[in-house]
Amino acid sequence: MIGRILPPLLSGTLFGAGLALGGMTNPARVRGFLDLFGDWDPTLAFVMGGAVIVMAIAWRFQSGMKQPLFAPKFALPDRSDLTSRLVIGSLLFGVGWGVAGLCPGPGIAALVVEPSSAVIFLAAMFAGMGLVRIFEKAA
Repeated sequence: MIGRILPPLLSGTLFGAGLALGGMTNPARVRGFLDLFGDWDPTLAFVMGGAVIVMAIAWRFQSGMKQPLFAPKFALPDRSDLTSRLVIGSLLFGVGWGVAGLCPGPGIAALVVEPSSAVIFLAAMFAGMGLVRIFEKAA
């Protein structure tokens, strides 16, 4: 049981700590990054650059592995999962991210740093997720 819970708990904690340390729990940083012609804040570019470097290293290790350490097989995306639902969801995600300055990861991490704002964001996010499920069942 602990062997199944510990790896995602540790990776989630590390991810949240990285977001907090990088300032991504501050919506003003994200909106500042999106403000290309105003008071532009490059912090998010450095956080994304760090993530790209880590993933590049991880992909090099993954290519030599027969299976992941904590799962029976790799769950890698392919081009068949690019659907209109995914594209529309991505557009809605981007608009919400730009308006709120938070996305799910930093929103959850912000519960530690700025709980009152994070709770409002997360409540709206979960309400939106619920509405999608309602509309999908109706269709």
